[in-house]
This record gives sequence, C-alpha cells and structure tokens, in this order.
Amino acid sequence: MGLRDTLSVVVQLPGLLALKKKLEPRPLEERDCFARQVERNADKFGSRPAILFEGRTVTWAEFNALANRYAHCLKARGIGRGDVVSLLMENRIEFLAAMTALNKLGAIAGLINTNLRERPLAHCINTTGSKACIFGEELTDALAGVKAELPLDEGSDYIYVPDAGSPAPNWALDLAAESEAASAENLPDSREAKLGDTVAYLFTSGTTGLPKASIWSNRRFLASAGMSHLAGLKCTEKDRLYLCLPLYHGTGLIIGAGACIASGASMLLRRRFSASNFLSEVREHRTNCLVYVGELCRYLANTPARSDDHDTPLKTIIGNGLRPDVWMDFKQRFGIRRISEFYGASEGNVAFANLLNRDRTVGITTAEIALVKYDADADEIVRDDQGRCIPVEAGAPGLLLGRITEEAVFEGYTSAEATEQKILRNALADGDAWFNTGDLMCEVDVGYTAGFPHYQFVDRVGDTFRWKSENVSTTEVGEIVNGHPQVQICNVYGVEVPNTDGRAGMAALVLEPGVESLDLEDFSAFVNRELPAYARPVFLRQQAGLDVTGTFKMVKGQLRKEGYDPEAVTDPLYVMQPGRVVYEPLDADFAAQIRAGSAGF
Repeated sequence: MGLRDTLSVVVQLPGLLALKKKLEPRPLEERDCFARQVERNADKFGSRPAILFEGRTVTWAEFNALANRYAHCLKARGIGRGDVVSLLMENRIEFLAAMTALNKLGAIAGLINTNLRERPLAHCINTTGSKACIFGEELTDALAGVKAELPLDEGSDYIYVPDAGSPAPNWALDLAAESEAASAENLPDSREAKLGDTVAYLFTSGTTGLPKASIWSNRRFLASAGMSHLAGLKCTEKDRLYLCLPLYHGTGLIIGAGACIASGASMLLRRRFSASNFLSEVREHRTNCLVYVGELCRYLANTPARSDDHDTPLKTIIGNGLRPDVWMDFKQRFGIRRISEFYGASEGNVAFANLLNRDRTVGITTAEIALVKYDADADEIVRDDQGRCIPVEAGAPGLLLGRITEEAVFEGYTSAEATEQKILRNALADGDAWFNTGDLMCEVDVGYTAGFPHYQFVDRVGDTFRWKSENVSTTEVGEIVNGHPQVQICNVYGVEVPNTDGRAGMAALVLEPGVESLDLEDFSAFVNRELPAYARPVFLRQQAGLDVTGTFKMVKGQLRKEGYDPEAVTDPLYVMQPGRVVYEPLDADFAAQIRAGSAGF
C-alpha cells in the first residue's frame, strides 16, 4: 500500500462519515416516496433531459406530466393506496412513467420478468393478488397465453400501453388513449406516502418453488438509490447514465434509474444490452456513468479490442457480479476510473458497497454480519454440539448472515412462510435472528482501509445458482421439467463453464419406466416453451436413478463435481449449444471446446 492510496482513504473518510449520517434509516412514518423526488426534479430541473430513448427525449417536467396523466387515469379506474398492479413491459419511458404513477397513488407495482411465460408468469401475477395488470404491446401474446389462469376481468383490469402502434386487444384498455386528456398536475395522494409503505414487489428465485415476491418499502428504495447516487456514481443533474439492464430487476430500476431520480441526472435508456452498439452510443450521447452486471462486462471484454476503447466519456460505473479475473483488464481497456461494485440480495437486509474504489472487492458494510461454516457437498450449515452456527476463520469463505434488528429490518416476501424459511433463529446466541443470504463470502486484504474490512463474493449455495445475470431456482426448474411425460424425476444443479459468469444449469433425469431414451425434439420444445432462456438447463444427464439423503433430499455434490465431463460420466450426456434450440449428444470434441472457454456460452 503506497502513500497515495493511504491518503486517498484518509481524504474520503469525512465524506464517508457524512454519507453514513445522511443514509441512516429515516422514521417509517416520515412522508416521502420516489415519486415526490420526480416532482421535485420537475420543479428544479424541469427543462433538463430526464430520459433519452430510441430517438425521443423527455425532460423531467414532461416525464412528471406523463406520470401524472397515467396516475389520474388509474385513480379514476379505482386504483389507490395499497392496491397491487402487475407491470409487464420492456425497458422504455412508459415503464418508468407507469411505475411513478403507481407510486404517486400509493399503489404497489409487481415487477414481472419479461422472459416469463406460461405457469411462472401466471404465478407472479396471482401470488401478489394483483388488482390489474399494466402491460406493453410487445408482451401482449405472453399475457394472452395466461389470461385464463388469472382472476382479472377483461375490458377493465388489463391496461395496454402501445409501443409499435398496434391497437389494443379487445380485452384491454388503452392507457395512452385513456390518459390523453387527463390532468398533468401533481396529485395530492403522493404527499400522503410514508417511508414504511410498500412501493414494489421484486421477484427473486428462492430455494424452493416458483419465484417469490420480495417486499421493497419506500425507505429501502430511497436509501438504495441514494447510496448509488451519493456514494457510488457520485452523480448530479449534469451527469448521464447508460442504462440497459432490465427495469424489473433492482439493479436496473433502483441502482440505475433510482440514482437518476435521486440526483436529477439523465439516463440513456435501452430495451436491452448491445455489445456492438455500446461504445458508439456512449460517445454519441456523452454518457459518463454506467450501471452494470458482470455478464455485461464479460461480453464487452470479449469484443475485439481497439486502440481507442479507452477514449470515451465513461469513467464511473456501479453494479454487481464483475469477476475478479475480468476486473483489471476491463477497467484498463475502457478507461474506467471508479468501479463501485456492490452486493445485496433483493429481499435481504444486508448490503456491501465498494465506496473506497478498491479493486476486486464488493467493499464494506455497516450491517452486523457473520460468516459461518457451510458444507457445500452436504449442502448444509455446519453446527456445533449445541446446534449453533460456527464462525469461519479470518479469510476463509463462509455463509453470509445478516443480523435482523429494528434498524436492519428483513422485509421479506409476501408469503410469511417463505419469509420465515430465510431466517435463522438462535444461530449464534439465544434469541437472535439472522437473514440467510444463501451466499458464500470471504474477507479480503486490499490494503489500508481505515479499519473497514473488505469482502469478496465467492459463490451461491444450496438450490439457487446464477446464470446470465439471473438467479435460477433449481426447485422451480425441476418442478417444470418433471412435467414432461417422459421424465419421472430430475435433479437440477449448476455447473461451472469456463469464461462465463455464474453457473450453467444441468439436469440429471430419470425417465419413466419403459422409456429407454429421451425424445430430444419433444423435450427440447417443452423446455423452450415452459422455461425462460436463462433457466433452461444447458446440459442433461440421463441416469437410472437419483441419490438421496436419509431425509430424501436429492444429493447434488458429486453431480456438480462430475459435471458434463464425458471422461468422468458414463451416463448419456446432452447439451443445448449456443444459438440452437434442440439438445444433442455431448461429444468429447465439444466438451473440449467448453473446457477451453471457446464454445460460445
């Protein structure tokens, strides 16, 4: 550690202490919400651009007016405080306007993953008790496919938002047409919003069952957005953020759009990420900030390098999942000065942030945490003779727990049972309660940090793995795969693939009696229809039977170790290669390409 680094930390300390005070939890009864901040931006920065999207630019005043028209229209339709409205739309201005409109009314937005179809899509709308569903034209077919499973009334509860200009289906209202003549004035409802009110349900893949709706309060939304704005990006109304992450995820919505709402900065909004267009758009639109996930950085790092890659206005980025082995090359190639890597579960009560701009770390936390021993092979917490969790030694990986207190509330899920399953009680002492993140972390030495320990993400554990920047529940995937008529039972787990982020899905299948071989064409069509792309198993293993524990829990440890290696596995192996839609036998040549990191995943 050089003198310059030490001085850098010392210089930042007053700001960090001031920031800590500014971000201390505010009383839940205090009145505020992010829609109020949009209104303040309209007053203060009304003529400045808020969102640039596909050739359109809307100012903060225009954006607030659009949200107001939506809100007046929705209020006239009976939507008000505490009502849940599902929001199913790709990234675009209207998504953020609808989200803001619901917040103005005190309603709760159920943010639906746009990749979902069939049973998972219907589940996400039903499980929140949605009173209505606002959906984009681009997802009409997906919603039409599950209408029969939803308790919503055609003609009133389905609210359509045009995109390419097609007319609304006869079973939905056209929000653009309905709101055209509505008032653009602020509603009094937003001034009644309290920090303790729920602003949104964000869905997360848990360890069991279909996606669970995690609860986000106004206080947590504003605190996370404030952290991104004040401590991570350090942005003002003069900055511009490149935002291409899905808005149904917390990183895109809260860390990205939330930082702009908190600061008055503008955002260049894209429907989805494009590696080929990235640098040209950054330069054209003068975006100096970026919100990322590790997969995005990996794609950019794999594009052909050019001598001027560093010559852009982009200098500050915030996100999660940037792999340590990609970090330095990415930072140097693209001329990044500040990387604010953070860690935080959608539903959790603990977060880390790399506020001191150290390399290869998720940073520090002010939460009370514990890293405890975890047996990855047995897939269980290691306990002592008294049944207590055992803290790991310094530097060793351990399961991350976050202490639940009045200041560090675990807001949980809409399901009380699911919420309780994530809590460890009497873990280290009588009467304590801890949120189980399901993640392994370790403390790392990044030099002098003024007494703040830094941490690094190691891996996910249990029945959830991360692939293509999405959390995948093995139980959810398994339940769906088990629905194929040739499959008796399956065991789903994640396996490592070189030069990728996270783990690819693999399913060990036991076929129904009398079925000798899997019908690959039919099974592939089933998987492609029933599961979103990121959740489809990349590899299949056909087995005669599955190993289970004495409590009938499926054993995954040995399966993970053997993976998809034809030399280690005598069972039939199959793979769905990148860009293809049908599983095919995995041969030694393609397995070698995978091991070499050149298979294209």
